[in-house]
Amino acid sequence: MQAVTVTAEGGEGFWATAAPIIPHPLEFFFGVACFAILYFVVAKKVVPRLEQIYAERTAAIEGGMNKAEEAQAQAQAALEQYQAQLVEARAEASRIREDAKAQGAQIIAEMREHAAAEAARITETAHKQIEAERQQAMVSLRNDVGRISTDLAGRIVGESLQEETRQKDIVERFLAELESGDVVREKVGER
Repeated sequence: MQAVTVTAEGGEGFWATAAPIIPHPLEFFFGVACFAILYFVVAKKVVPRLEQIYAERTAAIEGGMNKAEEAQAQAQAALEQYQAQLVEARAEASRIREDAKAQGAQIIAEMREHAAAEAARITETAHKQIEAERQQAMVSLRNDVGRISTDLAGRIVGESLQEETRQKDIVERFLAELESGDVVREKVGER
């Protein structure tokens, strides 16, 4: 069986029997013209727009990368600043602790000095009070010894020695002799 191709012109010709790969010259020129027009439109309108979009996208990506690098550099600078501030804060805290220790030691020293001064004052006051009480006891003892002595002497002599002035002079003289160690013992009945 033979295959017969009928064209639109209604007949058979060279192009109808030619190999199906070879195009008809009109179709070829029409295809080349359409391709040229399409190439011109794509080359003049589409490709520049695509190049512009590509350049914008490249710039945006590079700008984003630059911004990311800048942000990373700023973050690194902020980290270094933070670390520097942290070191400074630690040094400040250490200095404050040392100042507090020094002030504490100074306060303790001042309190000890104050306590020592207060103890010395209390001791001095106590010594003065003891001395005053000793003096008072001495005066009281002299008066008691003098009174008892004059009473006893008056009983021995048989005469009243109640005269105040005389009694005081005798007692004072006797006690002064006792303190100086010049008391001479006399035996009773000797004169």
